[in-house]
Amino acid sequence: MLKSQETIEIPSAQIETSLNRFIKWLEQYGETSWDHQSYFAGPIGGPAKALYYRKPLLGMLAVAPMIFSEALAPSARRLFARRVRFPIADAHYAMGFAYLAQAQKDSGLLDRAIHFLEALEKSRCPGYEHMCWGYPFDWVTRNGTIREGTPLITTTPYVYEAFREVYRVDNNPRWRRAMVSIARHAAEDIKDYRFSENASTCSYTPFDKGGVINASAYRGFLLTCASLDLDEPRYMDIAGRNVNFVLENQRPDGSWCYAIDSRDFIDHFHTCFVLKALAKIYRLTPNETCREAISSGVDYYLKNLIDENGLPKPFSKAPRMTVYRRELYDYAECINLCLLLRDQSPGLRAVLKSVVDDLLRRWLKDDGSLRSRELKLGWDNVPMHRWAQSQMFRSLCLLTAGAVYDRAD
Repeated sequence: MLKSQETIEIPSAQIETSLNRFIKWLEQYGETSWDHQSYFAGPIGGPAKALYYRKPLLGMLAVAPMIFSEALAPSARRLFARRVRFPIADAHYAMGFAYLAQAQKDSGLLDRAIHFLEALEKSRCPGYEHMCWGYPFDWVTRNGTIREGTPLITTTPYVYEAFREVYRVDNNPRWRRAMVSIARHAAEDIKDYRFSENASTCSYTPFDKGGVINASAYRGFLLTCASLDLDEPRYMDIAGRNVNFVLENQRPDGSWCYAIDSRDFIDHFHTCFVLKALAKIYRLTPNETCREAISSGVDYYLKNLIDENGLPKPFSKAPRMTVYRRELYDYAECINLCLLLRDQSPGLRAVLKSVVDDLLRRWLKDDGSLRSRELKLGWDNVPMHRWAQSQMFRSLCLLTAGAVYDRAD
């Protein structure tokens, strides 16, 4: 189990029971689901959201019914979109089963991980030489609509990690070939834009101009990891400039905004994404500048994104009114961050215990799945693989796998 188990007192038996119940639920429920974006990914919600970005006052009227539905009757999202399969969820499920397979020496669990890798091979973005993944819906954003099947540098690194974790278990060259292809996509199809003498921001897709902090953090980690995994020194040079972009855009208080043009937007799970990437990069290539950025970032995180009960806050600075109190995605990413940095921060060790205890006490459903959000009134109980059943499954698998994966994430 955990190095610091004697101080954290993680309820391992309860976690393992919960994972077994979740696996049975997953078999029965299936591998497609609705999503946080279901309201806005269809023919009604998509145009309404686009109108909101173009003409906010008029758009507020258009999106209001969906916002109220999300707050008061979240199960109604099934009226706006169908269930779909999410590559990012398949990647997290593959990683979770790979962790358990190695920890328990169980070939059946390895077969489950391989099943999700095979699904990922089928769901790669069409029209690209190298393997890459995006969303299975049109994503309406402030800067325009990103069409279904457009590669996202915030999705593809998770798939790289999934192939990497299964390759660690069975050494199948098929998975290594996928890793090679994914790394080439990240290096060649995703673009760099000079930010300073030593830093470059990367594009979010192959088509934009960059500026999103977590996108450069994701690519920095993927290419750092791939450089060492695949013995490709050129990836390290690209990664280094992206990491420098992240470091140069850390604010004096230790925080990161979502992007260089969104100074009012600091949230929980995007902060975790950035800190996770830096922590994993530091494990692979330690340097003092990265260590100091992580330390400052964790200080900000504990002061501004964890509440007085030791639980995740969705925002330190919210961009708009929200309809929920707490988010399963925040819990999953909080656990990931605490596992990565628990030995460097007593504060994170305490948070890990608080979050796991609250998760097991309030978020587990009778069918084995997890609640998705704690709303202002009641709960959103619609299970969504991407938001964040799969992320929490992976987090709990990593937690229960313990020392076997202490070197990994």
